[in-house]
Amino acid sequence: MLTHDSPLSQGCQEKRVDVNEAMNYSHLINDIRAALPALDLREREPMAAHCSFKIGGPAAVMALPRSGEELEALCALLRAAGVRPLLIGNGTNILPPDEGLDRFVIAVCPGVGRVEISGDSLTADCGATLAQAATSAAEACLTGLEFAHGIPGSVGGGVLMNAGAYGGELKDAVVETEYLDEDLNRRTIIGPEHEFSYRHSVFDRREVVLLRTRFALKSGDRDAIQGKMRELSAKRRASQPLEMPSAGSTFKRPAGGYASALIDQAGLRGFTIGGAQVSEKHAGFVINAGSATCADVLRLMEHIQKTVYARSGIALEPEVLVLGR
Repeated sequence: MLTHDSPLSQGCQEKRVDVNEAMNYSHLINDIRAALPALDLREREPMAAHCSFKIGGPAAVMALPRSGEELEALCALLRAAGVRPLLIGNGTNILPPDEGLDRFVIAVCPGVGRVEISGDSLTADCGATLAQAATSAAEACLTGLEFAHGIPGSVGGGVLMNAGAYGGELKDAVVETEYLDEDLNRRTIIGPEHEFSYRHSVFDRREVVLLRTRFALKSGDRDAIQGKMRELSAKRRASQPLEMPSAGSTFKRPAGGYASALIDQAGLRGFTIGGAQVSEKHAGFVINAGSATCADVLRLMEHIQKTVYARSGIALEPEVLVLGR
């Protein structure tokens, strides 16, 4: 996962992903197809088809590995060619640029997502969805991941940003993560080495490939666990615009308050720029109201930040990851 902080123009601060200079991928594509003939490899693949915002132009090349072994082999080939790939999971927390990415993108498919249970431990490949992990836990009468059932991202993305909802965070359950480091060496970290904090982990500033994570859970009653998951799911449907394309909560929770409340108090509920809109249902969500571009979303986010800061003196920090230069 390749990320770093970079300022947008006009003072809007966004997380951004660095990019390679324009390059010709033709020879590399031929070499990869010869080495990995079963790999799903696509040229000029629309990023809009791989993110929940439904926004974004084409990636130069996109690979969709369907096993951990295929993923590791692909990463080794790209490293040998001097190419730094951009890894994405379910694409539920990203905003790709309208012009696309001159980038080799690896979209880790849900198929790269085995979940295994051993006693009170659940181990999930990082391509598994958080919903898949939570459901598997419930079926095994294990409690501790109910809050994650409705989070739409992957286990890898969730660990990367310490995803959470309804009072729970992954840091409460994660005990061990296996990954490939910057030199593609297999490494494992445990417990405090994850350096979890609010929407942060040790991984979110490193060029690594997360492989699998182990969760320590507790035995519980299956009916009670599933009932809690249904309760949280009903709360989400009632309060969040799940029927509209978005990247979930647009801004991080500021100290001592909630971004949605600050946005609402600033009179921005329903405010629209182009096809991007502050949700009428939940002011913490910027949604694609039908034809939003990346530029629309960024302009709206900047307007929200400026308006909220002028009213409250609180600087909202984006939670969505903006891809591109």
